[in-house]
Amino acid sequence: MTTAPLRVGLIGYGLAGSVFHAPLIAATEGLALDTVVTANPERQQQARAEFPDVRLAATPGELFDRADELDLIVVASPNRTHVPLATAALEAGLPVVVDKPVAGTAAEARGLAALADERGLLLSVFQNRRWDNDFLTLRTLLAEGELGDPWRFESRFERWRPQPKGGWRESGDPAEIGGLLYDLGSHVVDQALVLFGPATEVYAETDVRRPGAETDDDTFIALTHASGVRSHLYVSATTAQLGPRFRVLGSRAGYVKYGLDPQEAALREGSRPGTTPEWGVEDKVLWGRTGSGESPVSGGGVPVPTLAGDYPAYYAAVAAALTGAGPNPVTALEAAAALDVLEAARRSARDKVTVTL
Repeated sequence: MTTAPLRVGLIGYGLAGSVFHAPLIAATEGLALDTVVTANPERQQQARAEFPDVRLAATPGELFDRADELDLIVVASPNRTHVPLATAALEAGLPVVVDKPVAGTAAEARGLAALADERGLLLSVFQNRRWDNDFLTLRTLLAEGELGDPWRFESRFERWRPQPKGGWRESGDPAEIGGLLYDLGSHVVDQALVLFGPATEVYAETDVRRPGAETDDDTFIALTHASGVRSHLYVSATTAQLGPRFRVLGSRAGYVKYGLDPQEAALREGSRPGTTPEWGVEDKVLWGRTGSGESPVSGGGVPVPTLAGDYPAYYAAVAAALTGAGPNPVTALEAAAALDVLEAARRSARDKVTVTL
């Protein structure tokens, strides 16, 4: 007996919706991209060109009016809409995936989690960077004890964009929940908490460097974890010389890794999971290295093959969770813990203090 795929309504077809969510949903066995919600005529044409069988809606209300025809709502619209749209979906009786950050505050995230529990519905947060190639590799190294006891974690998500691009992500309006702290910061904080557990202290520096920029574009976050590990996290659009993506120091060895996971670039270029056996595989020249005490000039250490990145695993896990075959891959309460840190970082930078959680 063949089970019909779960029908997905996708709200938003900008960067998040068109580059990440739609292709990953379409590539997931057991899911079908049913409807795309966007009022932009050009984006409607793009969605229909990329997915000829997709239905289109101009407003989320049109989607909720036929909630009985859908099995999952994905919210990939601007940050300020995440809470109201997720609330509306849950109240319509529909499970929800929400792009990060799920909300502007941890309290809002916990409120959504409570509503989902009350309704008995899945609420998951899209944290695709848990399936980056470097993160999967580092997680394996730590689990196998290759670095010994981890002491310090450095994570950088840096770019060189000397001119602001504009749009809501760079808006200075607090209601938009823009800026790098909540954008890329959501990723690096989530990864640090997954790897090393809860944070007990947060210190941050946020700056607005570029002429015409309205919100933080160069931010540093320092975490002290309950485990004793210290995480130093950098997110920046003003980095003329990029540092290592990861530098992890332990009692036995260190791990240094440059370069970004190739999946985002592949998705932007129109490649799709399942169309190539090389999905998520990076060139050997970008492999990280482990070792101790070697001169950086000689590129010392031992190359570590980078595991293939696997963004499709997120939606495969969502499909499994919806059918009772697996757990929620990223819960709203996990996202709330990351938002606790982001809120503390914002307070730390504003008041020039270290915040205890």
